[in-house]
Amino acid sequence: MTFITAISLFLMLTLLIILLFRRFVPPKKNVPDELFTEALRKENSGHFETAIVTYERALDEVNKIRFQGSSLKSQIIAKLKVLHTVIEYKNGFHFGR
Repeated sequence: MTFITAISLFLMLTLLIILLFRRFVPPKKNVPDELFTEALRKENSGHFETAIVTYERALDEVNKIRFQGSSLKSQIIAKLKVLHTVIEYKNGFHFGR
């Protein structure tokens, strides 16, 4: 075997191992992102109280990971403020009738 064929065989085997590894090993999941999308689904379906709980769990996870200057953290805080306002408005509207 010549040197060039040995190198090309080594590169092909390395590429095959990398492709198989990427295929069968799942990527690391980002917990705050998953919680954020779950809370968005709950918010969009009208379950505001459960969405608040899920947003708070996502905020706790963001604080555990300690994203510095994270836009996800500011998005979660903004969503929590809006949801608290919506729930207060909804409760006040029901009591007023």
